[in-house]
Amino acid sequence: MFTPKTLTASTEAFGIEHIDSLYRYAIVLTRSRADAEDLVQETYVRAMEAFSRLREDSNVKGWLFTILRNLWLNELRKQRSRPQLVEVDADAHLSDGLVGSNRGAQEILESEEDAKRVRAAIDKLPSEFQEILVLREFEELSYHEIATVLSCPAGTVMSRLGRARAKLRVLLSEGWGRGAQSGKTSHHEQLR
Repeated sequence: MFTPKTLTASTEAFGIEHIDSLYRYAIVLTRSRADAEDLVQETYVRAMEAFSRLREDSNVKGWLFTILRNLWLNELRKQRSRPQLVEVDADAHLSDGLVGSNRGAQEILESEEDAKRVRAAIDKLPSEFQEILVLREFEELSYHEIATVLSCPAGTVMSRLGRARAKLRVLLSEGWGRGAQSGKTSHHEQLR
């Protein structure tokens, strides 16, 4: 446990370095910028309330992701009992925050045009595949950390990630295949 002296010093900037990562993950879950912002804010509120119970050797990033996901699942349960409203443009910019500003994505992409293709391909994946790709490829969580966040075995994480990567490869090869006909080279091989 944190002592009162370290608690005050630690809470001032607690976990703030993970805010962009949490926001990207929240975008994938909520498919709405406003809802993602609210979800991240509520995650930090809950984390600060529980901070005194956190052990010093805890994985803060994984803990924050778990809080965020649990809050989202609770919100989904609440929404099931309410009348549903449909937002027309909710999916329009689902993965804008995923590609372009992240150094891992920059290693894969060579141009803004390619980044748009990757965003479009990720947007076409089922949400469980988007979620697993964001956690592993963009947020660089370990299989164990992802298993903790998703409350499933590490083997399930590996299997789901393999299927997500395969589907993304297919979508990208289709998109780049059309680009290759216009003189562009295929970059989907880098995902293997």
